[in-house]
Amino acid sequence: MDERVLRVLEFDKIKDKVAEYCQTAAGKQKVKDLRPYGNAYDATVALKETNGAVELINKKGMPPFEGIYDVRNEILMAKKGANLTCSGIFRMGGLLRCSRRFIDYAQDNYLDNICRGITTFKRLEDEIFNAIVSEDEISDRATETLFNLRRELKTKNASVKDRVNSLIRKYSKLLQDDLYTMRGDRYVIPVKSENKSAVPGIVHDQSASGATLFIEPMSLVELNNDIRELMLKEKAEIERILANLSRKIYDNIDGIAINADIVWELDFIFAKAHYASEVQGTCPHMTEDGSFEIKNGRHPLIDDKVVVPITVYLGKEYSSLIITGPNTGGKTVTLKTVGLLHIMAMSGLFIPADDNSTVSYYDNIFADIGDEQSIEQNLSTFSSHMKNIVYIMDKADDRSLALFDELGAGTDPVEGAALAIAILDNLKLRGSKIVATTHYSELKAYALSTEGVENASMEFDVETLKPTYRLLVGIPGKSNAFEISKRLGLTNNIIEDAKKNVSNTAMKFEDLIMTLQQRTIEAEDNLREAASMKMEAKTLKEKYEKKFASFEKNKDNMIQNANREAKQVIRQAKEEADDILKNIRELEKIGYGSDVSGKLENERRKLRDKLDVMEAKTSYKKDVKPSKTPKKVELGQELILNSLNQKVTVLTLPDSKGDLQVQAGIMKVSVNLKDLSEGSGVANKNISKKEKREVKLNLSRVESSVDLRGLDAEEAMYKVDKYLDDAYMAGLGEVTIIHGKGTGILRNAITDMLKHHPHVKSHRLGGYSEGGTGATVVELK
Repeated sequence: MDERVLRVLEFDKIKDKVAEYCQTAAGKQKVKDLRPYGNAYDATVALKETNGAVELINKKGMPPFEGIYDVRNEILMAKKGANLTCSGIFRMGGLLRCSRRFIDYAQDNYLDNICRGITTFKRLEDEIFNAIVSEDEISDRATETLFNLRRELKTKNASVKDRVNSLIRKYSKLLQDDLYTMRGDRYVIPVKSENKSAVPGIVHDQSASGATLFIEPMSLVELNNDIRELMLKEKAEIERILANLSRKIYDNIDGIAINADIVWELDFIFAKAHYASEVQGTCPHMTEDGSFEIKNGRHPLIDDKVVVPITVYLGKEYSSLIITGPNTGGKTVTLKTVGLLHIMAMSGLFIPADDNSTVSYYDNIFADIGDEQSIEQNLSTFSSHMKNIVYIMDKADDRSLALFDELGAGTDPVEGAALAIAILDNLKLRGSKIVATTHYSELKAYALSTEGVENASMEFDVETLKPTYRLLVGIPGKSNAFEISKRLGLTNNIIEDAKKNVSNTAMKFEDLIMTLQQRTIEAEDNLREAASMKMEAKTLKEKYEKKFASFEKNKDNMIQNANREAKQVIRQAKEEADDILKNIRELEKIGYGSDVSGKLENERRKLRDKLDVMEAKTSYKKDVKPSKTPKKVELGQELILNSLNQKVTVLTLPDSKGDLQVQAGIMKVSVNLKDLSEGSGVANKNISKKEKREVKLNLSRVESSVDLRGLDAEEAMYKVDKYLDDAYMAGLGEVTIIHGKGTGILRNAITDMLKHHPHVKSHRLGGYSEGGTGATVVELK
């Protein structure tokens, strides 16, 4: 790729922004060396790598670069067999840990292909971090020898401090300050120079004024010597530890170097991913046929708050695009956006554009943009542009994209326009793709009349005299010179005279352009509105389709759950009934007569039959489909009971009226033949009579009174309400509520509640033998 085009399109500024996200100097160097790849395959792979990094960040969070350093120098030293410093080994450990973590982090992702080359050195990694705490500190636990040396050194230091503090107290009147200090790892005390002879010892230093001498008392010499000896042993042990770790790193340096290269590459890839997030970039599709379609592309170096997206396409219906419009209208920015976004994509970077944008891989992109005349070379504007054009004409082919800013400008308009058309024709014949800007009307007409060439324009708002920076593909731009002059205050007579100097054909052409421009803008607005409404309708359709599908899916489950709950209620009711009858039998033993017992059994039978019917009605059979009324009925035949939509088995043959008895689940039901439909098959022709199923239920006994004494009004009302429900369900006719006499507050609250309770028929205070005013007797409905 031509270096000049990278400079003109300001690709270096893009790389500077990407480099800011690198964790290491090695990663930044890779960004600095970044160029468009040599073929479409490599560029596509680089885009996939960037996309893989973006997916990992979104799915798993930030990559595991914690504790990573640039250890290229350390690797070079290790390859030579040199001993590494504490800092160097600690940084190498950080590299080993970082590379190991990437194996799990990149799993099931495109970057897993890169991370497969990583070798784990977990044992070496652990040895490094067990021995080294930080870049300048060795752990006490690195070796047992080092631990013992440091413990002994700590003990000796404590002894010296005790001794030196004792000496300070002893010689306090002879000292400059009541404190000790260190000189050359030896403890000394600050003695006044005139008292030198009074403190026997070795002079190590003196103050700048000479008033203080730093003396090591003779009684400290031996202890200081011991400390110095221990410190030398400690240093030797540390050097031995570092040498041992350096040797192990040397033994594995080839694998470690490969890991490092992979980590630098990952640093580079994730920097691209972070930059993609910054510019809200997307991964473009890449073709090799020279066609591209950039949807709402934005120049990445323009502030998001002011940049205007452009949609531009090329290479299908036409291979050359001629953009016209006013100065400062955005034509040059459009050229730079097209060129820069292609350079970025060909370098593996996401582009700031909408999803499904397409770029093409070009062997070369050429750009003649801006005025690069050279005073030293004594070149005019036209000469400077022409020098660039000559270079482009010499190099361009069918795999090139040529970008021209103000093609043919800087010379006579007639000659410049003719020259521009000749250049465009020549490049078009070669198969080059072209995007050019111009002011010349001749080029507008050329685009209209030439196959494979299309007009485009930068929209301009005549009312505000400001460009909108919107690119309108398909129509040429209008100069708007007369309208702008009029808005700026030029008198009408001058404008009319000017119009007379323009040919009638040219005026009609300009008016046609304005009409096309207005209609195109209206069509685009309508298209956007229609697309928005279509998207909204699609969203609503999907929403209600999901709701309907969910309803259909859960309908049967809901019905079955409801039936299950209903059966539970029925079971509870049967248990209640059984318990009530059990209690009544107990009462019968005490004194009830047989006539009462008979009546109770009749009531019990009625209750059981009613509950059986209720249970049958709650049964749900999804797949039962009734058919026609049976003409012939046999014992054991399976039919459909229409009222229950359930299979039943015939127990008796129909009589003269068509009545018969059938088995519906767990109960026997008398039905008419008209209520039955044909089922499938005969269950058992020799069916025998089954024993009648008895209702067996178990419910807790409900007392005939409730005691509220000791409760506050709110608790009492809640308890009474629940008690009345239970009593009503148990069939009690009269109950007693014991609330006590007291202040009467609880009695009044209960009385107010009973006035409106749905189960209460009447209520009164208790009689003399019923608790008097301390109780209320309630008659239930």
